[in-house]
Amino acid sequence: MKIFRLFAFSFLFLIPVTIFAQFTIDDRAILFSNVNVVPMTEQTVMTGMDVLVEGDRISAIGQTGELSVPTGASVIDAEGKYLMPGLAEMHGHVPPMESGNWPERYLEDVLYLYLAGGITTVRGMLGHPNQLELREQVNNNYIPGPTLYLAGPSFSGQSINSPEEARERVHEQFEAGWDLLKVHPGLTLEEYTAMAEAANEIGMEFSGHVPADVGLENAVLLGQRTVDHLDGFIEYIGAMEEPVTDEQLEKAVTLAVENDVWSVPTQALWKTLLGAADHDKLKEYDEIRYMPQQVIDGWFNYLNNQQNTFFYRGEYAEVHQENRQKLLKALQDGGAKILMGTDAPQIFSVPGLSIKRELAIMEQAGLTPYEILKSGSYNVGKYYQDIDTFGTITENSRADFILINENPLENLSTIDNHAGVMVRGIWISREDIDKKLNEIEEAYRN
Repeated sequence: MKIFRLFAFSFLFLIPVTIFAQFTIDDRAILFSNVNVVPMTEQTVMTGMDVLVEGDRISAIGQTGELSVPTGASVIDAEGKYLMPGLAEMHGHVPPMESGNWPERYLEDVLYLYLAGGITTVRGMLGHPNQLELREQVNNNYIPGPTLYLAGPSFSGQSINSPEEARERVHEQFEAGWDLLKVHPGLTLEEYTAMAEAANEIGMEFSGHVPADVGLENAVLLGQRTVDHLDGFIEYIGAMEEPVTDEQLEKAVTLAVENDVWSVPTQALWKTLLGAADHDKLKEYDEIRYMPQQVIDGWFNYLNNQQNTFFYRGEYAEVHQENRQKLLKALQDGGAKILMGTDAPQIFSVPGLSIKRELAIMEQAGLTPYEILKSGSYNVGKYYQDIDTFGTITENSRADFILINENPLENLSTIDNHAGVMVRGIWISREDIDKKLNEIEEAYRN
């Protein structure tokens, strides 16, 4: 069986990357036997299947007993369970490698929490020093974690002071090896245009927020690949404080579809940021016990001072949030491209474990379980199709799975109580996950 060996993360800051030994891997194939497969290529369940994993790939899929299984393969009896692709966090964050004000183990724990929640791919949306080395360590199985695609340090009003500087920064990040450029608020239209033109010339993605001086229409016409959080759309159609109209929704959907732009909604987080969430319920989230106390304290301080924050909408919070829900439904129904994201770790959004909050709020918006899960699996595979093959349970796809006890197309909440996770062909049992979660909780409460 393939198992992670967990390294003490303090070593990471003291020992050069090149002398890390890869965690122990048993090279035997792994067979998921007699399992119900949710392939996510279509809305169906394939019953009584065997799925064979060799290395980090699915090598074969067939009816139970029909596959040629290598001698010595490990067998996971999955009768009655459901195998679906691992999910993706397409607007997530990875803490800096330097511990700073956080416990030294915080980065290691964040990476593991993603896995514990069934998140096997993360698009990190704010780069920090040395994270390119971290990406290689994780993606090559030296450190347990989801497959990482990382944006560099952001382009914002604080980091960019001229169009010339924007162009230079694009080439610097491209040459350094970052996977994409992160856009934050504050860029002027001239600075944004210079960044976009330089990125388009060299074929580098730029995604994230929509700066106010740029506007959604300019951003998508210049090639921004994802619009994250939907606020850019809400501002574009003028639905900040009044109930959105069908005409406004149609305008947003038309722009998204005609310009082939992807949306990363992050609905649960923004409900909190806007002030539309029930504070008492937030405080009762069971997953916050896996966060350091100083992080939790910061979240409670935010709630206590929320009226002074930039995002708070006061008396318009409920209307604004309802507009976001209607917009998400309209984008889905209109054929726009949607990617799952929670912006974790953020205010009451715990990496991996808070995905259940996003699934629930997307369902409340009117999306079906299949549409929701597709946004975190199949759609992500399409998004990255030029880089790798994953997001479905099909032959030659990267072996990223969640093994669960009920049909997720009928009950999304069953994902929260899964039976184990596979990432890049490495199996992590529920027992091992629970042991690690208990360790994390104990470490942060003592």
